[in-house]
Amino acid sequence: MADFIVAVTGGVASGKSAATHAFQALGIAVADADLAARAVVEPGEPALAEIVARFGAGALQPDGRLDRAAMRERVFSDPAAKATLEALLHPRIRAWLRAACDQAAGPYVVVAIPLLVEGGARATYPWLDRVLVVDVPAEVQVARLMQRDGSAPALARSMVAAQAGRAARLAVADDVIVNDGPLVQLEAAVGLLHRRYLGLAVGRA
Repeated sequence: MADFIVAVTGGVASGKSAATHAFQALGIAVADADLAARAVVEPGEPALAEIVARFGAGALQPDGRLDRAAMRERVFSDPAAKATLEALLHPRIRAWLRAACDQAAGPYVVVAIPLLVEGGARATYPWLDRVLVVDVPAEVQVARLMQRDGSAPALARSMVAAQAGRAARLAVADDVIVNDGPLVQLEAAVGLLHRRYLGLAVGRA
C-alpha cells in the first residue's frame, strides 16, 4: 500500500494526462477521477439508482447505463440540477479514489483530479500529501483545444473560462510544471519530481 499520495491537476488541455502517463512509465500507479466518475455509475451501483430516482428514467440509455449526453444537457442550464448530481456523485468519486490509493502498490501513488480546485481542494481531499499543478497560459490552452478538438476560438475560450483560473490552481500547488514546451520537457520535469517524491515517501515511512 502506498502511504504517500500526490494529486495531479490542471486546466483543460494543460497536459495532465501526459504527466500522469509519464509517472506511469516510471512505475507509479495512477488513480484517475475520470475512471472513478464512470465506475460509480455502472449498472448496479447505488449512485445510478439514486440518479434515476431524482431525475427519472430519462437519465438512462436503453441498455440501462447512464445517458451521459442527456445528463450533461439536463444540468448544463440548471444549477440546481447540477448541484444535485454533484452531491450524489462527488462523495462516491472521492471514496473510490481513496480506496484505489489505499490499494496501490509502490512508494507513492498519483491521483489525477482535473477539477480538484472546483471540488474543494484539500478541504474535501484532506488525505493528499502533495498537489502538483500542470500549468499553462490560457492562450496555450485555447490553441491546444482548437488544434485537438477543432473547437472554434470562442468555444475554446469559454471552456477555459468555465474552469477555475490559473491563480486559484497555483494557490493550492506544492509543485508546478509549466507545460508550454515539447513532451520531452514535460517528461524531464516529471522525472525530477519523481525523485523528489521518492525521497519524501521514504521519509514518511
